[in-house]
Parts: sequence; C-alpha cells; structure tokens
Amino acid sequence: MEQALVRDLKSRFGGEVLVPGDGGYDAARSVWNGLIDRRPAIVVRCRGVADVLAAVEFGRTHRLLTAVRGGGHNVAGFGTCDGGIVIDLSPMKGVRVDPVARTAAAQPGLTWGEFDRETQAFDLATTGGLVSTTGIAGFTLGGGVGWLMRKYGLTADNLVAADVVTADGRLITANAANHPDLFWALRGGGGNFGVVTSFEYRLHPVGPTVFGGAVLHPAAQARELLRFYNRWVAALPDEMTSMVAFITAPPLPFIPQLLHGTPMVAVAVCYSGAIEDGERIAQPLLSFGPPAVAHVGAVPYTGLQSMFDASAPRGIHAYWKTHYLAMLGDSAIDALVAETDKMQALSPFTTLHLHHLEGAVGRVDSGSTAFPHRDPRYAMNIVGLWNAGERPDPHIAWVRETYDAMRPFSTGAPYLNFLGDEGAERVRAAYGPGTYQRLVAVKNTYDPTNFFRVNQNIRPNVATAR
Repeated sequence: MEQALVRDLKSRFGGEVLVPGDGGYDAARSVWNGLIDRRPAIVVRCRGVADVLAAVEFGRTHRLLTAVRGGGHNVAGFGTCDGGIVIDLSPMKGVRVDPVARTAAAQPGLTWGEFDRETQAFDLATTGGLVSTTGIAGFTLGGGVGWLMRKYGLTADNLVAADVVTADGRLITANAANHPDLFWALRGGGGNFGVVTSFEYRLHPVGPTVFGGAVLHPAAQARELLRFYNRWVAALPDEMTSMVAFITAPPLPFIPQLLHGTPMVAVAVCYSGAIEDGERIAQPLLSFGPPAVAHVGAVPYTGLQSMFDASAPRGIHAYWKTHYLAMLGDSAIDALVAETDKMQALSPFTTLHLHHLEGAVGRVDSGSTAFPHRDPRYAMNIVGLWNAGERPDPHIAWVRETYDAMRPFSTGAPYLNFLGDEGAERVRAAYGPGTYQRLVAVKNTYDPTNFFRVNQNIRPNVATAR
C-alpha cells in the first residue's frame, strides 16, 4: 500500500489505520478461527458511520478486495483477506435500549455478551448467540439460532430495521417500508448487500433469571438418549429450546472428577417462561437414565448465554460442516452414534451439536425473509476444533466422514452461519433456487459490481460483476 494513499486515508479517518509493520496490525488482521492466516494490505478500525463511508470509498476507488468484520467468529474467515482492505467494525459498540417500545438499536461491533448486558438491565432480550463472544452482525445476517428462537424466532426474525452503507457509498435505512427488498435480503442473506452500521431489534421480556442448564449422560447411552430426545421435543411448548451436544467432559466444578475427559452426551435447555413451568416440563428429561450429571435450575440469562464460551476460545483451529435434518429416525441415530464414537481419538474441543428448531422458527412464512428453512426439526453442526500445533488432518477427516454419513438423512441444505468456505453450489443450496434468484435480483440492485464478495457470495448476474 503506497504511503501517500495511507496518509490520505488517515487524514479523513477517525479510527485506526493499520498496515503491515504497525503495532496492532497482527491482532487486527486475525479472526476467531486460528486456522485462518491472511495478510491484508490495510486494516481500518472504524469508530462510526463516517469511517465506514470513507473505508468503502477507499476500497472502491482503489479496487481493493474488501472484507468486513464484526465479531470475526465466522468459521470460513471472511472477516479478513489477503492483499486487500479489512473494514473492522469491532470498535463500534454503541447500543440504545428503549424499554417502553421494547427495541434496541445496536452497532455492529457488539458481541452478544455486550448486547445482553444492556438489554438485561431492563429484563429484555432478543434471540442471540450461544457463545457470548460471537458478534451480533454476521450472526443476525445469516439467520441466528439461539436459546429464545422457539418462542421468539430467529435473530433475523427480530430485526426491524437496519442502516446500511452500500457499495456506491450511500447510507440508507432498510425496513418494511423503505427498501423492503433489501430488508428482506438482510434477514438471512449474509453480508452481500452492504455494511450494516446499525441493527434495530425487537426485544422481549426475558430474565433476569431463566430455567436452564444441561444434563450429561455417558456416550455409551447416546442411542437410547437420542431416541428419547426425539420423542420428547415433539411435544415441547415453544418456551423450551434445547440442543444435544456430543462432548468430552470438561473439568468443570459441577462435573465429578472421575468423568473429566470422558465422552459424554449433553442435553442443554433454556425455558423462557416461568421457572416452575420449566422445572415441570423438564422432568422427563431429568428422569430419563437418570443422567450422570444434572446441572439445571434457575440461572441468570446472561450466565446461560455464556455457558459454552470456554468451548470456543479465540484462536482455536476450526473446521465445520452442517446439515438440516427433517427428523431423527433410528437409522440416522445409528449413523450419528457410529461417527461420534470416533471423537474419542480427537481433540477434547471437537464436538457435534443438534439444535432443535420448530416452534416460532417454523411458523414464519418461508418467503417473508431470506432465511427459507422453516420446516426441519434440527440443525446439525459438525465441529472440528483443535489447538495450534496439533495435526489438522484427523479432525478434518472426521468432520467430512460424519458429514457424508449423515447426508442420507439431510434435507440437502446447509445453515449459512455454520457453513465454511465450500463454494458457490453450497451457497445456492443454503437458499434453494427460488430464494437464491430473488437474492441475486437484490444484489443486482445494491451491489451490481460484487464489491462485497468476501462472504458466502451471491454473485450478481449483470455484466459489471467481478
């Protein structure tokens, strides 16, 4: 990057401008997934909308490959790039909660932990990430699976407006009345259409205490547990959201020492209604087995939101694959148990998650947002995680083998927020042909040159597209 260009940008920029050799550059170019190691020519750390406008203009004028980063948790590493410009939004952490209207306007640098801290001051929340260090921005744009989704819908379903800097340098507000095509696309279409500088969310009465936690069973009981679980969730009220996690038991105080490091299956729950109702509805889960560990009860909502933080430390190396499952029949359970048995030879961070959907997620019309997958019962995330210095090959191979073994039971589509860098066909599969073509039309309008292409890319079909 020519020094004169950098000096010119710095003269018009309120935040930091970093190039190779600067202090802080290496931290600024990194993302959550330690497997990603890219070296942008310049990183601009935005303090406000004016900085975002200047950064987009700079990238467009100098024809730079442009990546946009919020929390940086995307497994594919789309929050950084080689040789281009990174528009880093992480310093933008403003949030304003309106407790009367039950809305919150939030900037894109916030993590879910930071967002929840503000909304829980008023006993309010919206569906947020299962790891509190995840950023709100990419999570929302890709859909948003979280503890409140069966009662209140996905995060994208709770987005009521967004301020967006477009590729041609405009700042526009998208909502149901203004730019409704863009508003539709932002709710599930990823970062293809611009830089969102403000998200306005609908909030709901939640907390400060909810019923939640997890029960743990030895992995040897996984087959019977999954059969029970598939029956149990079929009759659950919307207030109860749950997930299954195949794990290596961590050395936590509530887990007996003799179980530390052993393969286990956890069922984690959150009930977003009255505590006593949650206790009653969870009784079949607490009675089954019984579990080796039952760590459930009244907990702070923010504590439940951060329950899995230690399982996904920054810098861990990550490789994921994802399926939607319409159901979990005996054949699918047998295949799943056979593959998760192999986890014992891998890193203790490696895991597999089954997120129970349905409820409010399934009652949204599939065409009303760009997130079309309203019918599957489960979203599966096959999560290879290992520390730097460990061999990646066994973990990557296990993820791929498990993905292939579960393919016969899949709907054929991936969940965008769990999707790695797997190419254009998998992006199309994440939407289906009808939704994808509608997204292309929005892309043609708002980003016809494909300026925003470091993402799960929806390529415009106009002549000027890169």
